Amino acid sequence: MSSVLARENVQRAPAALRRFRSGWSGVVLGAGGVAAIVALWWLVVALLTPHNDMAAQFAPQRAFHALPVLVTQDQLLDHVVTSLKRIAVGLFWAVVVGVPVGFAVGRFRWIEQALSPTLQFLRMVSPLSWMPVAVMALGVGDHAVYFLLAFAAVWPLVMSTAAGVIQIDRRWIQLGESLAATRAEMLWHIYVPGIAAHVLTGVRLAIGILWIVLVPAEMLGVSAGLGYLILDTRDRLAYSELTAVIVVIGALGFGLDVLARLAYKRFQAD
Repeated sequence: MSSVLARENVQRAPAALRRFRSGWSGVVLGAGGVAAIVALWWLVVALLTPHNDMAAQFAPQRAFHALPVLVTQDQLLDHVVTSLKRIAVGLFWAVVVGVPVGFAVGRFRWIEQALSPTLQFLRMVSPLSWMPVAVMALGVGDHAVYFLLAFAAVWPLVMSTAAGVIQIDRRWIQLGESLAATRAEMLWHIYVPGIAAHVLTGVRLAIGILWIVLVPAEMLGVSAGLGYLILDTRDRLAYSELTAVIVVIGALGFGLDVLARLAYKRFQAD
């Protein structure tokens, strides 16, 4: 018995070592890619600086030096928290609306036929096109921003959920029906586990869209948020601070995507 366990441990060791090396190689390559982009950024600004004095303000070293100023004088952390709150609210309403609609579209053929043209039409309309309508209907402020974010994020959730329902193995549904499972039991024990991975994929896609729409949406007369901070630094001609805010937006968006990927992998592992 001990010899069998020893052989299994020997076989597992190379696989674990390969995963470890693969993980670290990915980290090293990713860090190298970021360093190369920063170097290219610096080079482009350096080449433009002799011909354009304003270009020097967009240099990476200026942006990184401006970060402490943003934190201490412009309350960067407060703006970040405000933007993340809006992302959370927009995603919440997108899930509340998108998952049931997607489930109905995937579950009932007649609903899919009735709603598909309308959903496809609305999906193709840019969320930013609704900015004047949102302001007139909801006023200037957070409610208009929440609407735009939810409208932008709902479509990946509808499509992913519908695809998940369609791809559920029909044998599981037949098994539940043969055991006389109630609708609630079918929902919680067959449909929810069957579409969970697809919903998480939709959430990840929605977060990416939300982060893109957030900045222009926060230009709707609000007094806080990263989009507002972009306008504020532009109006003050503080271009190094503006560049720093862009870097922060990219870093936060990357972090949110990493968290979404980890949640998906954790679910797949379970």
